[in-house]
Formats: sequence, C-alpha cells, structure tokens
Amino acid sequence: MSIRHGLLALLERGQMYGYQLRAAFEESTGSTWPLNIGQVYTTLSRLERDGLVRPLPENEGGQRPYEITDAGRADLALWFATPISRTDRPRDELAIKLALALTTPGVDVRSVVQTQRTATMRALQELTRLKYASDRPEDLPWRLVLDAMVFQAEAEIRWLDHCETSLVRHRPATGPGGRPAEAGRTAETAGRNGEEARR
Repeated sequence: MSIRHGLLALLERGQMYGYQLRAAFEESTGSTWPLNIGQVYTTLSRLERDGLVRPLPENEGGQRPYEITDAGRADLALWFATPISRTDRPRDELAIKLALALTTPGVDVRSVVQTQRTATMRALQELTRLKYASDRPEDLPWRLVLDAMVFQAEAEIRWLDHCETSLVRHRPATGPGGRPAEAGRTAETAGRNGEEARR
C-alpha cells in the first residue's frame, strides 16, 4: 500500500492533521507499518500539490487539518478498483541476495539461507502471537494485515526450504583441482567416450 493512498483513505473518513493521520494509519495497520511524521507531511505536501487534498485554517491548538478533494476521492476510488500488479511491488531483496550469494566467491550460501530461515521463523512466531492477542471485531483491519504478513512469512520459509533442497541437488561436493566432483566425472567420462570413439 502506498502512503499516498493510505492518507487519502484516512481523509475520506474526515478532516485530520498530520499527527492524527499518523496515529490512524498505524492503528489501521496494527503498527505493522510505522510512519514517521516527516513522511506524513511530505506526502501531504505532494497530495496538496497534485490537488488531491487541501489544507484548512489552523485550529485553536495550532494544527492545520487537511481534507480530501473531489480529485482525491476519484484517485482513491481508482486505486481501490485497480488490482495491485506484481511488477508494482518492490523487488524481492532476499531473492536478489541469494542469487548474488551463489555467484560471489567465498560466500557460504547455506549459512545465508539458514540465518534467514531462523530470522523469518522468529518473525512468524511474533506475528502469530500478535494475531491471537485480541479477537475484537474492531481489530479486524489490522488482523487482516497480520494475516497477510503471516502468509508471506510462511511462504518465505517454504521457499527457503526449497532453496536448501536445490543447493544440495545442484551444488555438488568439490573434487580434485577445485572442480565440482560431478564435473570431474563428466570430463573423465567424456574423455573415455572420445577415446572409444577414436578406436
């Protein structure tokens, strides 16, 4: 979810100023996506520039609330109606990290996989604990966010298990001369086959 559309969705509930928006955003996501106040005001500034929100006069406490405009409502409605594409999501840093580990000399790829698996298991346990901490109807929005994070962690663990299996299958033990043992056997077999063919 973009912060931009998150703030627009919150302003659709009613006028809010920056600190209210930050608190409402974190409450809606169960604090799984913490925002700093600078991000909120930077995003509000861009939304105002694009005509999607407008600032209102300061209140007695000196805070300046914002409200959503008709253009903002149209942009928000379009966002809700448009599916999220896989290509719109950030690149998977873990997949890139493991791909680079496989081709970087001196990196123990199995250790990288096991370290990540341990960390993801810990995160999954914490998410599961949070998920069952409360079952009030008003907690449903952030419970759904937690569910998504639980499913992602479970999928990551399954993928890491697959990586370990693939490493065992495709990274044979090293043979003489630093060559993979399988490659050495293949070369010897090819040499013998070549000699037999020449006879």
